[in-house]
Amino acid sequence: MRRAIVVTTGLLVLPLFGGAAWGQNEERYRLERTENGYVRMDTQTGAMTLCQERSGELVCRTATDEPTANAAGEAGGSDIQALHERLTALEERVKALEGSNGTNLPLEQEFEQSLNLMERFFRRFVDIVRGLEAEQEQAPSEQGAAPGQRT
Repeated sequence: MRRAIVVTTGLLVLPLFGGAAWGQNEERYRLERTENGYVRMDTQTGAMTLCQERSGELVCRTATDEPTANAAGEAGGSDIQALHERLTALEERVKALEGSNGTNLPLEQEFEQSLNLMERFFRRFVDIVRGLEAEQEQAPSEQGAAPGQRT
């Protein structure tokens, strides 16, 4: 029984080691010729390296290190400048918003002024309502009984 377990385990584990050995036989780097030199690609990570022949040597640098003349040419200096100005304006706006702690509460003086205006408004409104009520109370007594009304 024990021997059967060992053999079964061995059969299950063997493909794992075989796959690792098989993967080592594959080429990790692929070199392709271009107009300006070579491109070396890491088949495991996908990283690309640009290589050029200089003085009989192959000089390589990663694709991200290479300055892209086309990107600058396509975007144009004015577009880059406009983006830079926009970024600066956004940074200043964020700084201003962070400086105000996100609160737009009025100052104490502004608050008091607002309350005073509201108080004046309500006092005047109440005076108008009282005046209208007083007029309604006086109107029937001044006119007397309306025609057709019995007293």
